[in-house]
Amino acid sequence: MQILGHTLYLLVLGILVASFPAGGLRGAEGAILVLGAIGLWRYSWAAINFARGAWYQAFVYPRLRRTAETAYAGRPAPAHAYFLATSYKIDPEITTRVYQSIFAAAAQSAGGATVVASVVDGADLRLVRSVFALMKSDMARVHLIVDQVPGTGKRDALAKSLRIITRHAPSWRDIVIFVDGDSCVPVDIVSRSAPFFCDPAVGALTTDETVEIDDAPMFRDWFALRFTQRQMMMSSMGLSRRVLTLTGRMSVFRADLATDPGFIRQVQSDYLDHWRLGRIDFLTGDDKSTWFWLLKNGYQMLYLPDVRTVSMERQPLPGFVDSAVTLMVRWFGNMMRTNGRALALPASRIGAFTWWSLLDQRVSVWTTLAGPLGVLLTAVLVNPVILPAYLAWLMATRYVFCIALSLFRGGGFPISYPFLLYFGQIVGAAVKSFIMFRLDRQRWTRQSSSSGPRPAAARLGNILSSYVHVLTLGWLTLGVLFVAGLV
Repeated sequence: MQILGHTLYLLVLGILVASFPAGGLRGAEGAILVLGAIGLWRYSWAAINFARGAWYQAFVYPRLRRTAETAYAGRPAPAHAYFLATSYKIDPEITTRVYQSIFAAAAQSAGGATVVASVVDGADLRLVRSVFALMKSDMARVHLIVDQVPGTGKRDALAKSLRIITRHAPSWRDIVIFVDGDSCVPVDIVSRSAPFFCDPAVGALTTDETVEIDDAPMFRDWFALRFTQRQMMMSSMGLSRRVLTLTGRMSVFRADLATDPGFIRQVQSDYLDHWRLGRIDFLTGDDKSTWFWLLKNGYQMLYLPDVRTVSMERQPLPGFVDSAVTLMVRWFGNMMRTNGRALALPASRIGAFTWWSLLDQRVSVWTTLAGPLGVLLTAVLVNPVILPAYLAWLMATRYVFCIALSLFRGGGFPISYPFLLYFGQIVGAAVKSFIMFRLDRQRWTRQSSSSGPRPAAARLGNILSSYVHVLTLGWLTLGVLFVAGLV
């Protein structure tokens, strides 16, 4: 079936190219110039990250791992591992699998382990204890702490659990593993991650991810594509030893840093002072708060491409588009709220490539939208023949892009990937542009808690946000019109 899908895709592409009339783009030279300039920039940037990611995986990372494991073998005692897991409104079947993986990994920790399970429901408390009691592994060196907390949010739960770990007085040789309630950790996570903390400059690390999704094939393909893109980009950033996020699903921290009072305060009560929106208290994005604390304090954050976490996702809404947009609003909101303050850090502290990558997060919003905007304006004002030509260009470039991405997974890809790639790029850029002017809009996917303008200020805040957003899009449109020679 996949071979048939690829064959039909390439056949349509060939028909579009073969049927294009000679001289059919007369009058659209300006739009082609816009597309060419943007394409040169975007694909050059992609090529740089592809090359960096491949170099990191093939040469830099193996050497980094060998050095770390040699240093770790010379330690007088292995690290004690603290697992911090949070669960809220997750199916019991998933919770069971997650804690089985955590307890199995904890039992494999040569230096012993402590598992702090933060739960809200009494049923989860009983389930976690039951799973622990039924484990077939030797759990003699594993200490379980189940902390039932009020449902005031994940940030409060994380902060309380970190304070529990603090009372155990962990040292810089120990590690804290943050695990989401829907993610299974590999059984050897401690032995595979602890050696990297022999380097005192390393503050945290994160790993590769894969996904399990039932009964939603389009949503599953979209997630799988995102994780493939993530593997490439994280490997590229790993070359600079500063990834752009410490994924909340599973990341590992040096224990003395994770229990630092300043670190805990930032996790529990992070905020942003905005010139127009005032103080924005962060509801979501705890993984961005931990990342920013380490970034501003000068610590390195590594990526392990050969260690993989399994994320068990559920489509949050009945429709694919609604579900994807809902998740994008949360993810990109977290990114945009932290992006500005990270850019304010000097490049000399965080690294020039890291700083430039943060800047690109903002620039790419507008370069992604400018291309299709120029094509649409040209089709309406000059020559509609540009639309099939643009479609052929999209099909060809996204297909090649997916081929390159598949090299990071060692296999092929479903024919849905090129379509999902373009969907993610255009809809993602639109969502980012929306969020950029509404940083106060926040909402958890599984929780009813949300934040935004207070009722008395809601109307004025919405009007001002919409005004600035529309004004910016207007300037973008005017710029495209001028550069394309349409006015």
